[in-house]
Parts: sequence; structure tokens; C-alpha cells
Amino acid sequence: MLTKRIIPCLDIKDGKTVKGVNFVELRDAGDPVELAQIYSDQGADELVFLDITATVEKRKTLIELVQKVASQVNIPFTVGGGISTIEDVSALLNAGADKVSINSSAVKRPELINELSNEFGAQCIVVAVDTRYVNGEHIVHVRGGRTPTELRTIQWVHECQERGAGEILLTSMDHDGTKAGFAIELTKEISTSLNIPVIASGGAGLEEHFIDLFSQNAADAALAASIFHFKEISIPDLKQHLRENDVEVRITH
Repeated sequence: MLTKRIIPCLDIKDGKTVKGVNFVELRDAGDPVELAQIYSDQGADELVFLDITATVEKRKTLIELVQKVASQVNIPFTVGGGISTIEDVSALLNAGADKVSINSSAVKRPELINELSNEFGAQCIVVAVDTRYVNGEHIVHVRGGRTPTELRTIQWVHECQERGAGEILLTSMDHDGTKAGFAIELTKEISTSLNIPVIASGGAGLEEHFIDLFSQNAADAALAASIFHFKEISIPDLKQHLRENDVEVRITH
């Protein structure tokens, strides 16, 4: 049985780690390089680093910061934010990233998924999907969740898979930062219909939320931010708790 992954997420704005609720009201959560090292030492399975205003501010992800983080961690490291070309991906992989996450640029030009997957391999390409429930439909949003699109979430994730995405990072904007639990129903509907891994994001507040997600086999991995940044839950404690509840996880210590 494949082990379930626990993935802390560093949302970066102006070189600092931040966290908000429903994608707004951001507050400072610490130095990204220090946090990355702590999570790597604590036994996180992977790390995600999202430059959350890169697309809106039309600039590239901070390469120098990526290099610093990569030098401190010994776990797979995914970087997203403002990525729209093969050159962008090349630069990030050279700076130490293991995978890249694309979102707005893939919605704008879906063939980018094909191009990147063909160039670097599907295992490097994560498509992040920010979804919100609008008028009875799950709708894809872009530009850091600011802008709704015409795309229906379920159809879009299938198109991403067909075009060569290796993984989907699914964030429920309705649950993001609320600490009320993951969007299990939607996540499970998506993960059971795809052949690629799905990372659930948005809503983690308690250890039980991870147990609910994994015991229903709704996702391959769970991503969280504020509960780790503000030390509400530690990764070793969470993994121990998961194991006690028959969820297979990798324990390093």
C-alpha cells in the first residue's frame, strides 16, 4: 500500500511566508528558509513553495530564495508562482526544485502542460487547481484565487491529466484557512476518477481532519500551512496519530 504524504506549504509574498483565510487577510508566518529546514528535519514527505503574488505582479518566482530553500532540505521540493515557459521551469529545476506547480498559465494556455510534460517528464509537473463552489458548480479560479474562469473543476482536472500532468494539487478556496476540514467529497470524486495522485489542500485544522481524508481514501497527500507554521500541530505527532489510526505514513525517526 502506498504511504500517504504530509506536505507543508510555504506561501511566499515579498520573500516572507504568509498565511490567510480564503486566500485573503494574509499575515506573516516566518522565514521560509528556516521553516523549510524545520519541516525537512521533522519528517515532512515533501515541501511546496508557492510565490502567491508572482502571477498577479507579473514577475518570476524568486530564484535566489528557491536556491536557499533547496540547500536546506533533503525532501522533494515543488515550486510554483508565475511559471509560464520551458525556460522558467529549467531555471527552477536548476535552482534545486524537484517539481514545478503551474496554475494560471495552464488555464490560459493548456498546451503548456503538454510542452512541459514532454520536456521534463510528467513526474515534474504539478497542476494546481484553485476551486470554489459557485452557483451549484465547482469552478476553477486563477490569479491567486482572484479571478473565476469558465472552467468546471472536474472537467479541467481530467484535461490536465490527459495533457501530461503528473499530479493535481487541489485547493478548495471555500475551505482554505478555515481549519474546518478538507473538502473530502469533491477531493474524493476527483481522486477516484483520475490515474494520477491528488494532493488535498485547504481546511486542515485538526489531526482528525487528516484521518478523515485518508481513511476515506480521498487523496494521496495532504497539504497544510498555518497549522504547521504556527505550531498548532507538529508533523511527527500528526504522523504518529495517523499510524495509530491505520493510515500508512513514512516515519523517519
